Amino acid sequence: QMRLMESGGGLVQPGGSLRLSCTGSGLTVSKYWINWVRQAPGKGLEWVSFISSDSIITNYVDSVKGRFTISRDNAKDTVYLQMNSLSVEDAAVYYCLDGHWTYWGQGTQVTVSS
Repeated sequence: QMRLMESGGGLVQPGGSLRLSCTGSGLTVSKYWINWVRQAPGKGLEWVSFISSDSIITNYVDSVKGRFTISRDNAKDTVYLQMNSLSVEDAAVYYCLDGHWTYWGQGTQVTVSS
């Protein structure tokens, strides 16, 4: 089964940092543009960031610009989302998806609490 897999979530205090990772099962992540989206409790999906397959193009939702950085290591077939200065508003389940929103992971929970 072709799918993506997220890891790296956890509990962090406000102002803290986490790095999420996105890898693949049955597919080669390095071939795909990758999106990160998130879903907070009781809310809809929110697109967070994307990165092109060659890392040349990246983009972010305004609320995370300057705090989050998306990157990839195609040699490791992994995409990362470095999240700094986390706030309670960033708490959500984070998912990575391919560029066409075809392949998803199970999500990784990010909890921001003091």
